[in-house]
Amino acid sequence: MAQIEKFVYRFDEGGKEMVDLLGGKGAGLAEMTKIGLNVPPGFTITTKACIAFLKHGGFPEGMMDQVMQALHDLENKVGRVFGDEKNPLLVSVRSGAPVSMPGMMDTVLNVGLNDSTVEGLAFMTDNRRFAMDAYRRLIQMFGEIVYGLPHEEFREKIEEVKRMRGYDEDRFTVQDLQGLIDQYTVIYRKHGKIFPQDPETQLVESIKSVFNSWNSKRAVAYRKMNGIPDDMGTAVSIVAMVFGNMGDDSATGVAFTRDPNTGEKKVFAEYLTNAQGEDVVAGIRTPKYIDDMQNEMPQVYADLMKTCDILEHHYRDMQDIEFTVERGKLYLLQTRTGKRSAKAAIRIAIDMVDEGIISEEEALMRITPATFDRTMHPQVKTTGREIPLGKGLAASPGAASGMIVFSSERALEIGKSKKMILVRPETTADDVRGMAVCEGFLTQKGGMTSHAAVVARAMGKPAVVGVESMSVNANEKTLTIGGKKLREGDVVTIDGTSGYFYEGELPVEKPTVDDYSKRLLEIADKYRRLGVRANANTPEEAKIARENGAEGIGLARTERMFLGNDRIGIMRSMIMSETPEDRKKYLDQLLPMQIHDFVEFFRTMEGYPVIIRLLDPPLHEFLPNKEDIIRQIYDVNNGKGKIEDLPYLEKLLKTVRDLEEFNPMLGFRGCRVGLVYPEIYDMQVRAIIEAAAKVIEEGREIYPEIMIPLVGHHNELRKIRARLEETAKSVRNHEKVKYKFGTMIEIPRACVTADKIAQYADFFSFGTNDLTQMTFGYSRDDAEGKFMFFYLENGILESDPFSSVDRDGVGELMKMAVERGKRAKPDLEVGICGEQGGDPDTIEFCDEIGLDYVSASPHRIPVARLAAARSSIARNRPEMTQISKY
Repeated sequence: MAQIEKFVYRFDEGGKEMVDLLGGKGAGLAEMTKIGLNVPPGFTITTKACIAFLKHGGFPEGMMDQVMQALHDLENKVGRVFGDEKNPLLVSVRSGAPVSMPGMMDTVLNVGLNDSTVEGLAFMTDNRRFAMDAYRRLIQMFGEIVYGLPHEEFREKIEEVKRMRGYDEDRFTVQDLQGLIDQYTVIYRKHGKIFPQDPETQLVESIKSVFNSWNSKRAVAYRKMNGIPDDMGTAVSIVAMVFGNMGDDSATGVAFTRDPNTGEKKVFAEYLTNAQGEDVVAGIRTPKYIDDMQNEMPQVYADLMKTCDILEHHYRDMQDIEFTVERGKLYLLQTRTGKRSAKAAIRIAIDMVDEGIISEEEALMRITPATFDRTMHPQVKTTGREIPLGKGLAASPGAASGMIVFSSERALEIGKSKKMILVRPETTADDVRGMAVCEGFLTQKGGMTSHAAVVARAMGKPAVVGVESMSVNANEKTLTIGGKKLREGDVVTIDGTSGYFYEGELPVEKPTVDDYSKRLLEIADKYRRLGVRANANTPEEAKIARENGAEGIGLARTERMFLGNDRIGIMRSMIMSETPEDRKKYLDQLLPMQIHDFVEFFRTMEGYPVIIRLLDPPLHEFLPNKEDIIRQIYDVNNGKGKIEDLPYLEKLLKTVRDLEEFNPMLGFRGCRVGLVYPEIYDMQVRAIIEAAAKVIEEGREIYPEIMIPLVGHHNELRKIRARLEETAKSVRNHEKVKYKFGTMIEIPRACVTADKIAQYADFFSFGTNDLTQMTFGYSRDDAEGKFMFFYLENGILESDPFSSVDRDGVGELMKMAVERGKRAKPDLEVGICGEQGGDPDTIEFCDEIGLDYVSASPHRIPVARLAAARSSIARNRPEMTQISKY
C-alpha cells in the first residue's frame, strides 16, 4: 500500500527553510515557535495540498484525516475541545503563500463558534459581550468569505446600529450584538444561505475557501503585477485563537521593526484595543501608535520591543509582525519580511551594512533597479502659499495628480487613458486591480499598516490615508472636507511624503539623490565590472550625466546640434548645394559652432571618453515638410507671399523631392552620406580634433572617440577611416589628441562580418534600436503604435524588444559580433548605446557577453550603475540571487 503524503505539519515540526511548503505565514509561525517566542499552537496544511485541491476539485487523499489528528493534538495542548459546549477550542483559518501577498487571500477567525459553544465561551471567559462579538465576527467573515455575501450589507447593519446608538466606533453592548446576529441571519436567508452550526463543517468550508482564494481575481491580478508564479498555491495555518477583543487589557496590532516609510531604525507599530486583527488591516478604525502602548500597557510594550529585536536579528531583515494581546499577554501571529517604500529599502540596507547585519553584496542584491528608480519619483513643488484641502498619514512617498474616482470598477472602466486618484472610505483587498491603474490613493480611514498603505508602498505609488476630517461617499461619488464637496472627475494632487493633499494639479519636481542612495551607488561602483556611460546630445545633458556618475559619453548625436535657429538655415543651404565647393562654404560656417559644442562636451567629461557619432539621419529630415513647401509656393503664386522667395522655394522643393525615399531607415543615411558627400564628415572630424586640442591646451585630459554610423560592409569603414585619418592629421596639434575611430554596430550583416570590420575599428558600439528594427523587420514607430501592445497582451512576445534586448535573436547577433570582433582584435572596445542600454535586464545580458560598458540616458545612470553591480555579483556569487529583493 502506497504511503500517503504528509500534508499537515505542527508548528513544532517546521521552520523558515520550509517556506515553499508551509507558506510565509506557516514557516514564520514554525520558526518563531522554534526560537522560543510566544506563538499560539497550531498546524499548517501545505501548499501541495492546495495545488492538488485546485487541480482535482477536492482535498487530496488523507489530508482531512491528518487535519483531524493535528486538531486532536492541538486540543490536548491547550486543554480545550473543538465544538465542546462548555470548554470550546476556537481556531483561525489563515492563508499564507510562499511569497508575501498582503490582503490578497482569505482568513476566517473564530471558527468553532455556534449557538451552543458561544454560551460556553461566555461562561469560560466570564465575558458575554466578548463572546457575542466573536460570534458576530465569525458569522460576518464566514458569510463574506465562504459564501461570497456582500460586505456592504453587513457593514450597513453595523453603521445602522452606530447611528441609532450614537456610537463613534464598533463598540457594542450584548443586546446590540445579538441584534446584529439576528440581522446577519436575515442577510444569509436573503441570499439563500444558512450559517452552519456544525464546527467541523465550518472548518472544512473555511479551508476550501482559503484554497480557492488563491485564484480570486484580486490574487491573480496581484500575482500578475508582481511577477509571482501561478503554480505556488497557498498554505493554510490552523491556529488556536487568542483574543484581542476581550476588553481594554487586550489588543491587536501590526509592528514593523523599522519605519517602512522612511527606514528609520525605530519600531513602527499600530494597535487597537479590544479588537481583532482584521480591524487594523481593513482600516475600519484608526489605530493608536506604539507610544500610546508604552503608557497603556508598559509590560506588553517592553515584550514587543524585545521580540522585534530578536526577530530582526534572527531574520537579518526588517520584519512585519502581527500580534495579539490577550489579557495583558503578548502573542505573535505572524512574522514576514516587511514591505517598505523604495527610500526605506535603501536606508535599511545601508544601515544594516553599517550595523554588521548584512554584507555590502547583500545590500546591493536586496535593492532592485526598479526600486532604486522609484526613489526618483516626483515630489510636490510648493511655494508655501498653497492651501491644502486636508492632511492624513503620509503612507507612501511621492506625488501624483489626477481626476478622482471612487471605485476600482470605475478606474478599470476608464483605464490608463486618464490619470486618476482612487478615493475610498477605506480600501479592501479587492481594490488592488483598480489601484494598479491609478496614480495614487487617498482614503478616509486606515493607518500606516492598512491595506492601502502596504500595497501603495509595494507598487511604488503615493498614498495618503486616514484623513479623518474627510467624508467619502462612494455611492454618491463625493468627497467632502471643510465644507467643500468634490465629485468624480475633479482633480486633486496628493503628497505621500507629507500627507497633504490639494485641490487641482500642482507642479512636481524630481527629488535629488539622498545620502543613502549615494552610499549604495558608491558601493555598487566597487563591485561592477561594466563601465557606465551616458547618451547625451547637449553639454547640459552631459553635465547631468556626470552628476549622476557617468564615466563618459557613450553616444553624442551630432545631428541634434544642427537644429538651432542659428544653424538650421545654414544646414539646409548646405544640403541644397549642388557642388562640393558650395557645400564646403556652408560647412565652414557650421565648423565653429561644432567646435564650440565639442569643447563644452570635453570640458564636462574631463578625464573620460566621449563618443561622438558623425551625422546619421537622412538629409531630408533637416528640410521642411514637402506639403508645407507646396503650400507656400501656392500662396506666393496667388499673391499671398513674397514673389522674390519663389526661386528659393522651388529649389527647396526640388531638393526635397530628390532626397525622398521609400524607406528612409534603410536609405541614404549614415556612412552612405559620409561616402557620397565626404566633406560633411571632414568638417565634423576637424571640429572634434580642433576642440580636443583646444581643451588639452587648457590642461585637461580628454579622450575623443569618433563613431561612424551604419557600417554594414568593412569596405565602407576602410574607405571612410582612411580619409578621416588624413583630415585629423591636418589639424594643428592633432598629435596631442588621443582619439579613436570606431563604428556603431546596427546592421545584422555587421554582426556576421564583425571580424572583418574590426580590422578598421578601435571600438564597436551596438545601436540596438536599429539592430532590433532590422532583425525583426519591425519599424519601431509603427510597431509601438499599431501592434506591439497586441503582441505583448497575447503572449506572442514576452517583452518589448525596443525596451529590453531580445536575447534569442538580437542578442545572438550581439554575441557573434563580440566574439568575432575580439577574436580579430583582442583590445577592441565594445559597448552599447541603444535605448535598451539603460534597461537592467539588458545590462545583465551585456555583462554576460563581455561588453566593456553600457550607455544610458542621463537620468538612468544611477539605475545602470546598480544593475551592473548586481550583475557582477550574480555571476561571481550565484547564491546571492536567492536573497530577498525589494
